[in-house]
Amino acid sequence: QVHVVESGGGLVQAGGSLRLSCAASGSIFSINAMGWYRQAPGKQRELVAVVTTRGSTNYADSVKGRFTISRDNAKNTVYLQMNSLKPEDTAVYLCNIKVGTALELTYWGQGTQVTVSS
Repeated sequence: QVHVVESGGGLVQAGGSLRLSCAASGSIFSINAMGWYRQAPGKQRELVAVVTTRGSTNYADSVKGRFTISRDNAKNTVYLQMNSLKPEDTAVYLCNIKVGTALELTYWGQGTQVTVSS
């Protein structure tokens, strides 16, 4: 079993910054990708950013240029640096880890609340 622990959420004023971290531990044989999703009231869950073991990244258009995803493969940790935060970024941010070889399994963090004041 893989365990995912997130940290770094909180309350910040518009224009401020936060750095989220997510560490995976347990029976990890191969990490295919690590990413961040978010869920806001009245909206569907959306992909914010994802990074593969090779280092390829993808970002949602709404955060491109403001957020940066990175990972430390040795520590099985992924980070999300969030700059120029806007009130519309307010959401529960969830860490997603995809593990496996031929069979890929998905694990989720507990979620961390990010609130950006007007």
